[in-house]
Amino acid sequence: MYARSSSVLGKPQAIDRATAYLRDKVMPAVQGLDGFVGLSMLADRDSGRCIATTSWRDEAAMHDSEGPLHQLRSRYGEILGGRAEVQEWEIAVVHRRHPAPPTATSRVIWAQTDPAQLERVVDAYRLGLLPRMEELPGFCSLSLLVDPESGRSVSSTVYESRESMGRAAEMGRALREQFSGEMGSQITEVAEFDVVLAHLRVPETV
Repeated sequence: MYARSSSVLGKPQAIDRATAYLRDKVMPAVQGLDGFVGLSMLADRDSGRCIATTSWRDEAAMHDSEGPLHQLRSRYGEILGGRAEVQEWEIAVVHRRHPAPPTATSRVIWAQTDPAQLERVVDAYRLGLLPRMEELPGFCSLSLLVDPESGRSVSSTVYESRESMGRAAEMGRALREQFSGEMGSQITEVAEFDVVLAHLRVPETV
């Protein structure tokens, strides 16, 4: 499975309008496209940074969707007051304990790994790190997206609330620092978001 993310650094006051646009305009449009399996949106209400992600059954379906979605994505950026930065990913890991409630938040971690070691890192993430992440307070779900050519990856851990994400912060930091050290990966960014849309049908990978 594959995913395309569109990141925009926009105006905080435009987030609700952009969320409504994705829900009411984009969602009905993409549901009719072959291979579509989900749409989500994360938002930082302080900075205005938003990440909208569509998920697809295979690489061909993702690429076939580019034409129909190009104008919709441009309009999404216009509403937020910024330009969308687009990235394509393979979906390496998806695991859900339970659905995200309306109060859900996400801690997103970007990392860089030697592309030749990425498969080993994904296996260790699935078999070693994920079971320990499940023990964190308020854990809802976890996903890992990768770019095999560059070695880039991004993981999103969803928690029940900002409070539970805060309680998990120290334990989560220790786990990711230990894991990245063992795997020889470099964490390039960590950010926190509200989960404002989560319409996902991506099947479990574990």
